[in-house]
Amino acid sequence: MLFGLMVILVTINFCVGYFWTPSEDIQNIFILVSIAFYIVVLQFFRIPNREITLHPNLVLAPADGKIVVIEKTTESEYFNAERIQLSIFMSPLNVHNNRIPVSGQVKMFKYHPGKYMVAWHPKASTENERTSMVIEMSTGLDILVRQIAGAMARRIKWYVSEGQPVQQGEEYGFIKFGSRVDVFLPTNAKILVDKDSKTVGGKTILAELV
Repeated sequence: MLFGLMVILVTINFCVGYFWTPSEDIQNIFILVSIAFYIVVLQFFRIPNREITLHPNLVLAPADGKIVVIEKTTESEYFNAERIQLSIFMSPLNVHNNRIPVSGQVKMFKYHPGKYMVAWHPKASTENERTSMVIEMSTGLDILVRQIAGAMARRIKWYVSEGQPVQQGEEYGFIKFGSRVDVFLPTNAKILVDKDSKTVGGKTILAELV
């Protein structure tokens, strides 16, 4: 995608200079805007190299961003029971790759096509394009992680499948240009972050499982 975008921007600037032949100042503006736009897009796709410390009884943040929801809710897709929901909102400036919050085995994975409402909308978790992944830990606990596309996002990528063993902190997906990741934990989990806390994927500890 990045190479394709670069080709498109170079082609646009070539056409502007060859067919339109504007003044040198206008042509320089086109070039500067194209470079700035390409740099912004690069920021979306950066994947920093992070040293991950494994914590068997702790839940790591699956994404960079800000905690926008910490509440008890009824999770109806898989558990059909009450869980603690933590939601992380990713702004356009955040890293947008997603990481495994706990080690275990992928017990369930589903992709759901859907709408593109703003990520903080209450219905985004159940109506937007999204994926749902349940990880079964060695202790027998199940953790659900949900990637949710937002108003700017138009594609979710994932690199896992059902039955696959996964390790805490490793990359498992990417949301292009957006937007939110939900984590559903047992109701007795000890939450170690506050609403509006900043998170770093694979580093910030969200909760302790008891």
